[in-house]
Amino acid sequence: DIMNNWGGMAYQDVMAGVDAALKQNPWIDRDRLGVTGGSYGGFMTNWILGHTARFKAAVTLRSVSNFISDDGTRDGAYGHEEDFDGFLFDDFDQYWNASPLKYAKNVKTPTLVLHSDNDYRVPIEQGEQWFRALRHYGVNAEFVIFPRENHNLTRTGEPKHLVESMNWQLYWFDRFLNGNENAKPPDAL
Repeated sequence: DIMNNWGGMAYQDVMAGVDAALKQNPWIDRDRLGVTGGSYGGFMTNWILGHTARFKAAVTLRSVSNFISDDGTRDGAYGHEEDFDGFLFDDFDQYWNASPLKYAKNVKTPTLVLHSDNDYRVPIEQGEQWFRALRHYGVNAEFVIFPRENHNLTRTGEPKHLVESMNWQLYWFDRFLNGNENAKPPDAL
């Protein structure tokens, strides 16, 4: 469903899944929902944030925020021409309309951006653009860069970075979902 429709149908499916989970599990606190994902899940996290304020905290990892610059900077073996049924320079509008960055002005959710400095599948400039836009629009956001890591940070990264990535996520959700004002970021421990 993402062919020529990044964000659209998948977003509806994810939100329907959230609604179903809430309906079937009344113990879930719907006022303290978090959202996170990496790679496509990071893109979807960004997309969700630009289209709803129902989540109270978000962590996005290795995420696409701007398809126009991503298509022009990512590794050559994997572009978006097939995803959009056309080449970037022939259809900027379609690429921009599918870019979470277009909707950054709608984001209200505190967001942690985690990215790898050697990610060539989704170059670091994607995380930088998302972070900069969120800060521009007054969103509480932080940006953490993992050195020497590629797109597989949470799967094959250095053990220290695997642990740090999880600790950053736990910190962010503790701070914004649990309301722990004393939560300290991993680098402050």
